[in-house]
Amino acid sequence: MDRYENMNAFVRVVEVGSISAAADRMNVAKSVVSRRLKELEEHLGVQLFHRTTRQMNLTDSGRTFYQQCVRILDDILEAEHATSQFHGALKGSLKVAVPLSFGLMHLGPAIHEFLQIHPDIEFDLDFNDRQVDLLSEGFDLAIRIANLSDSSLIARRLAPIQAVMCASPAYLERMGTPQSPQELSNHRCLAYNLVSNFENWDLYDAKEQLVRTKIVPYLKASDGQFLRDAAVAGSGIVLLPVFIVYQEIESGTLQPLLTEFHAAPLTAYAIYPQTRHLSQRVRAFVDFLVKRFEGLPYWDLCLKNAKNTS
Repeated sequence: MDRYENMNAFVRVVEVGSISAAADRMNVAKSVVSRRLKELEEHLGVQLFHRTTRQMNLTDSGRTFYQQCVRILDDILEAEHATSQFHGALKGSLKVAVPLSFGLMHLGPAIHEFLQIHPDIEFDLDFNDRQVDLLSEGFDLAIRIANLSDSSLIARRLAPIQAVMCASPAYLERMGTPQSPQELSNHRCLAYNLVSNFENWDLYDAKEQLVRTKIVPYLKASDGQFLRDAAVAGSGIVLLPVFIVYQEIESGTLQPLLTEFHAAPLTAYAIYPQTRHLSQRVRAFVDFLVKRFEGLPYWDLCLKNAKNTS
């Protein structure tokens, strides 16, 4: 049994949706693809597809095996490519999970720049604020904004993430500017509801003393950019990462509040499983991101400028 050919046939069937289409793509007889699938299932001792007269759907085992096969075949392709006449070039796919707002606003430009350097890389991006399971869902890596505690993952620090409280000038003119965290209970607050205990805004004073502030959310949402736009429209006060609101602070459409207090800082990490082999694709992309985001994040400059003009 040729494991490589059988795995390759399996992946092609999944990608094109049928044995006959895969056979056409591979320029072999349909019976050859059928035989390779049968050999693979017999060798593994599991059924990879639910077969009907019209379609073939992956079983749970087949879905997991497909993700592993794609990674293995990509690694083989990368190894061949690196030792060929195109020595040093990267080729293959990268499946990456990224937070929605950070991904769209800051990783997008970075990925476009990376592709200019490595045009043969194929990205499969999942923009979502949920915490993915890298291994079971077949991700090569994820970008996560958090205080990490999972020792089963390797993490590379990308950038510090701090939050800022802000509101539109129109809202502050209408409702007044809070002078202390306690006054927030009298204001319309806009809350990001994907964090636990979102009805409490934990702030720290200059002495790092915790000031837990109970808010009554006027508006709750699972998307930071939506909350930012609601704050710009004058709906209330919002507490968001600076990277989401920095342009609005620079333009004056949002005004920082209670700047003598700060929320607990977080960090943006690139994380990946502790596997015995890390592909050169993943390593090169993570190294690129670390280099690109080193130093003071450009989005935090708005806070320094705001203090200088206040």
